Amino acid sequence: MYVVLFLVGIAFLIYFLCVAFFVGHGTNFYFIWLILAVVVMTFAILLKRGFFIAHFPLWIRRTFVILLCMGVMIFGIVEGFIISGFSMKGQPGADYVIVLGAQMKADGPSKALQYRLDEAIRYLNENPSSKVIVSGGQGSDEHISEAQGMYEYLVEKGIEKDRIIKEDKSVNTTQNLAFSAEYLDRERDSVAVVTNNFHVFRAVKIAEKAGYQNVCGIAAKGEPFLQTNNMMREFFGVMKDFLFGNM
Repeated sequence: MYVVLFLVGIAFLIYFLCVAFFVGHGTNFYFIWLILAVVVMTFAILLKRGFFIAHFPLWIRRTFVILLCMGVMIFGIVEGFIISGFSMKGQPGADYVIVLGAQMKADGPSKALQYRLDEAIRYLNENPSSKVIVSGGQGSDEHISEAQGMYEYLVEKGIEKDRIIKEDKSVNTTQNLAFSAEYLDRERDSVAVVTNNFHVFRAVKIAEKAGYQNVCGIAAKGEPFLQTNNMMREFFGVMKDFLFGNM
């Protein structure tokens, strides 16, 4: 068992190093893989040396195992819900398309945001009566708001200016959907929310909680190598929004 755990810890460490030095990333969340690597490898070493048997009674060890199994089960269930959003491609003829913001770099949209915008363009071209709301404020590391950057990208790709509405105050998914609702009738209008596949489930649930009566998701692809990191991060996002009553 301890050999398997130690190898898992090494895998976490290698993944962390790859993300840190070879793959672009928008947040520092990937440090969780370094933390997990240290925890798992330390646990493996202590297990090999019989530390837990020598220092903890049986009932504490059994309680720990039960809690660990419960945690793994909850993680698996939540990840299953997240994966359920991967195949969502929206319903045709939505009145509004909301594109959720992501990092805007100096040379244009980040890869994650570009995936969202390209998926929105596909839908808008197939549904010429739909309008689009680009939603996202300006972060401390961004030279313009995400909404402005998305607007410029869409116009450059041929989407008419009068079809685009900019919402440039929001800083998270809950605000994206709350502030975008000011430009539409959330009870009557049909709405399609565009975001990366790992984020669709939570985005749609937040929209429903916010009072959107006819909402669906449109899943853009995620960055392949970062998908594991994004899925882990999204687990905590779902848990946070569930506990805070946002979904």
